Amino acid sequence: MMQKGPQKSFRKQFKAVIERDEDGYFVASVPVLPGCHTQAKTLPELTRRIQDAIQLCLNVSRTNPQYRKRTKRFAYEPSFVGMEVVSV
Repeated sequence: MMQKGPQKSFRKQFKAVIERDEDGYFVASVPVLPGCHTQAKTLPELTRRIQDAIQLCLNVSRTNPQYRKRTKRFAYEPSFVGMEVVSV
């Protein structure tokens, strides 16, 4: 009898861009998934919400060929460079 080892769960990772808006809300977007964005008052709540938004976009991608096409056309993978204060 062959014994199965523990099942490994493979999770996808996505880069989210997080900013704070003028009202103090945290805003997150996932550039690789067009239209995937959310906001919250706290970072823990933002994390939960962006996870939900990503899951919704992935579900739409599985069933909607137009969204898949849009993802391939408009998505990009961000590379953080930094922030700088510029005086003029």
